[in-house]
Amino acid sequence: MVTHVSSEARGDERGALIAFVAAQRGGLRRAVLGLTDEQAARRPSASELSLSGLVKHVAETELSWLRMAQRKPNERQRTQETWGESFRLVEDETLAETLAFWDRVAHETEEFILGVPSLDDTFPLPEAPWFPKDGAVSMRWLMLHLVEEIARHAGHADIIRESLDGKTAFELVALEQGYPSQS
Repeated sequence: MVTHVSSEARGDERGALIAFVAAQRGGLRRAVLGLTDEQAARRPSASELSLSGLVKHVAETELSWLRMAQRKPNERQRTQETWGESFRLVEDETLAETLAFWDRVAHETEEFILGVPSLDDTFPLPEAPWFPKDGAVSMRWLMLHLVEEIARHAGHADIIRESLDGKTAFELVALEQGYPSQS
């Protein structure tokens, strides 16, 4: 990551976790900066991954974890048959709409974390072969997992963006900040 996450106020663990999740979101969002829907949908390697697909996947994944923590049904729950659609825009979906959806999810995540009584509060994990039977995780774990999940895909996005037009994460930070292009 080529940005600096500001230090939290002393003892503000929630603020620190929110800031690190936001920083990772920023890395992925910058990867689509200035691209059209068509450019963001390109797959410049043997991988099925595209930038718009990564944005959609991460937004839906964040929503999924948020709904688990809130113990609410996920309105965008994927099935085995629709899992692949979480990695690409379908029908009339646009990158702008997907980014706006992610903004709403991010805001809701932050409000939820600020409102939970304790970061030690837990919620159950779903049944899956990769989770422990009857497992539960804390709100702190949720935020750390979002850092991990988003950062992983932001790294994918850096490679895809550089493959598309040669722009690196450093150049995209400069572009976002209004600095002149170095090319």
